[in-house]
Parts: sequence; structure tokens; C-alpha cells
Amino acid sequence: MSEDITSMMADIGRRARDAAKVLAFAPAAAKEKALIAAADACWARRAEIIAANEKDMAFGRDKGLSPAMLDRLMLDEDRIKGMCDGLRAVAGQADPVGEVLAEWDRPSGLHIKRVRTPLGVIGVIYESRPNVTADAGALCLKAGNAVILRGGSESFHSAGLIHACLQDGLRAAGLPEDAIQRVPTRDRAAVSAMLTMTDYIDVIVPRGGKGLVGLVQREARVPVFAHLEGIVHIFIDKDADPDKARRVVMNAKTRRTGICGAAECLLVHRDAVALGQTILDDLMDAGVQVHAGEGLTGTIAATEDDWGKEFLDSIIAARVVDDVDGAIDHINRYSSSHTDAILTENDATAERFFTRLDSAILMRNASTQFADGGEFGMGAEIGIATGKMHARGPVGAAQLTSFKYLVEGDGTTRA
Repeated sequence: MSEDITSMMADIGRRARDAAKVLAFAPAAAKEKALIAAADACWARRAEIIAANEKDMAFGRDKGLSPAMLDRLMLDEDRIKGMCDGLRAVAGQADPVGEVLAEWDRPSGLHIKRVRTPLGVIGVIYESRPNVTADAGALCLKAGNAVILRGGSESFHSAGLIHACLQDGLRAAGLPEDAIQRVPTRDRAAVSAMLTMTDYIDVIVPRGGKGLVGLVQREARVPVFAHLEGIVHIFIDKDADPDKARRVVMNAKTRRTGICGAAECLLVHRDAVALGQTILDDLMDAGVQVHAGEGLTGTIAATEDDWGKEFLDSIIAARVVDDVDGAIDHINRYSSSHTDAILTENDATAERFFTRLDSAILMRNASTQFADGGEFGMGAEIGIATGKMHARGPVGAAQLTSFKYLVEGDGTTRA
């Protein structure tokens, strides 16, 4: 690691730590004003953002990104509007800082409260999707945290413009600009530096593919909120409604194939093979490549390598299972604990699926493309945490806080 990168990252860390001390008690109204002003700035500068994104798209094409990954990278006016709407939605949420989580009295005379408090400084390392810049910046600010953003090389230009808009918002609200910082280099040494900045960063959030998340988990000395692959399964039960099943699976696979909530594996109850085959035919007619297991007809035959694979493309694996327990066994073996769904009208079967699986998100009769913090009412998300500690599922502002205990007495002493 070069001395220049080391000193640059240390300076960013120091400034973030100083900003976090201010944000910890910043008024809710100031944070709300900053986010609304940032949304206004993004919309006013949308032509600049799109022009910057065109440079990123050209870079991505030269790099050989797949169509699905280019779709993740692309920004147009509609997506910028969605990004601005997300900023405003986060702005309008209740401020989590200071929220009383629990409150009780003790026989000793003590009155105890557990209240939300910011984590401090959050480092976010992400790939390709430039809108993560806005989502992560907004959620960290709302939760009273300073954030250091390190976007992927593909989104370098558009992420830079979005970051500039966030800083416009901070200035408009009189909050420190160092509250939201962006690593201004594509040099991967900056990532290595972030992973060891225990003096400055309280938690790292990686948002990207298996390679990125694996690197972070292996090398980080800072605590990590893991966002693993979206190996998303849908189980078609024998009691599934055919119309619902066809509609949901088509949306879950084809709406956007490159996002982590896209369906990657279809499991079909042995007594629902006819329906499953109809759905696979629908998918193939829509241009999806089907890797089909025994008893199903697809584009090509499935192999063992297809199970537990995140395609992030117009590809889906499919296999027949004996029953809901067969589906549960398959998911337990191959799932990344992200999102899994069942299509059934049978309440008992759905309950068994929900009870015996431990994915961060479990769904019934709904498209897995709803696995998103915005769709959960969080305004935005910083990722889908697939671990079991602290935060799990969509990570919104509330999940970017810790808590502290406030204890009051009246000259109270312990016997």
C-alpha cells in the first residue's frame, strides 16, 4: 500500500470521526433538511449525473460487464427520480437517535432506559450500483453516523456527482461536510486500508458480489455487516394458485435479473410438475435460460454446479422436490440465507416453510423482488444483512444504530 493512500485514508478517517461527534447530537430537523436539499440537488443536476453515468457505462462495456451488471450500473431520469424519492422518504422518517427502546424501574430505586445511539463511523464498500451512494449516505446520516463511501470503479463518475449532491445538502443544513465522505480513487489499496482502520471506523458494510464480501470478511479487522449472495429460491407447492404462481415467478426472475432479490432457483413439488413446466415455458418464452433438473424440460440440463449459484442474469435453475420438506432440505443446503419464497394456498404448509427455514427474509405468494428496504417502508437500504448478529435483512436507519443505557437514581446506593 502506497504511503499516499495510507495518509489519505487516515485523514479521511480522522475527519469522519470528528464529524461523527457532531452528528451524534445533531437536531433531527437539520438531518431532514440536509436530505431534502440533497434530493433537490440530485434532481436539479440530473443531466450532469446522466452524463457522468454515460462515462461509467462506457467503462463498464469496455470492462466486459454482462447486460445484467450494466443494468445495475445504468442511471436514467426515472432511476434518478427514484433515488430522489428515496432520499425524501428517509428524510421524512422518524429520527431513530434517542428513541426509547425499553424503560423500567428497579426495586433499588433506579430508573433505567435503553435508547438508540449512533454507531459512529460506518465504512461502505460497494460495487457498480451508483444509487447506493445516495442510499448509504442518507441512511447513515439519518442514524447520526458519519460515513466513508468507497464505490466500485465502474460507478466512479456518477457516484462522484451523487456524493457532491449529498454534500450540497449537508452545507444547506449547516452540518459538517465530512459527515459523508467518498474515497476519491479507484485504487484498491484504499479498500485494504478501510478494512484495518479500527481507530476510525466502527463497522464495515460490504455491498456487492461474493468476491467482494469474501475479501472483506477475510481481511477486515473492523466489524462487518455481511451482505452475502442472493441465492434466492421459490418453491411451487402442490397447493399453489396457478395464476399467482405464473405471475410471481415471472416477475421474480425477469423484472431485474441483476439484483440480489432476483429468483435464481425454482423448486417444484412433485405433484405440481405440470404447473412448474408451464412456468418454465413462460420463462423460456421471455428469453430466460432454464437449467432443468430431472423431470423438467428446459434450455439445458442442470448440473450440481447450478444449485446454490447466483446467476445475476437471465438464467434460472429448476428441480423437482418431493414435498415442502424436500424444498426445505434443498434450501438449507444451498441457500445464502438471503430471501426464499413459497407459493401456496395452504396455510399449514406455508407455516412449516416459515418455521423451519431461517433466511433473513421469507415470503409467501409474493415476488422476491420485494426484498428491498424501500419496499419494506425503510425509504432505502444499505444492504440485506444475511448474518445473525445485530442487523438482519434490509438494513435501514434504525439498524445502523446501537443503544446505550440511561440510569437515574436519587442518591441511590447499593447495599
